[in-house]
Amino acid sequence: MATPRSQRPLDLTPVHTHELPVTPPPDRNIPAEAWVEAPLELLALGDDIGVPTVLYLRQLGPFFIWRAGPGTSRTDTRWMAVDIGDADRRFTFRQHVDGRGEGEGPSGEAHERFRTWKEDLHASR
Repeated sequence: MATPRSQRPLDLTPVHTHELPVTPPPDRNIPAEAWVEAPLELLALGDDIGVPTVLYLRQLGPFFIWRAGPGTSRTDTRWMAVDIGDADRRFTFRQHVDGRGEGEGPSGEAHERFRTWKEDLHASR
């Protein structure tokens, strides 16, 4: 059984793009600062919500998904999807404490729900 993400240790071992796993590592968290090719915007993803640690979640379609914040409902959380083949192509989604959400997907459509934002990412293969 996988350890809950909140209890997994940070693994600061440098990792290159081709080494990021498709699925979440069950035993550790990979912070953005460990990703050698991390865009600066990703490293600062949680700055405006007071969350300095940005964690790698998984691959979704052609994107790596990263998160700053707990990711539970009604919490300050920000996600970033970074295109695997072009790190300059990125999309973010912000969830607010009051439950509101906002983000733009690869289709150019604005999203208010995290689920539809993820569906947009997945559909952009």
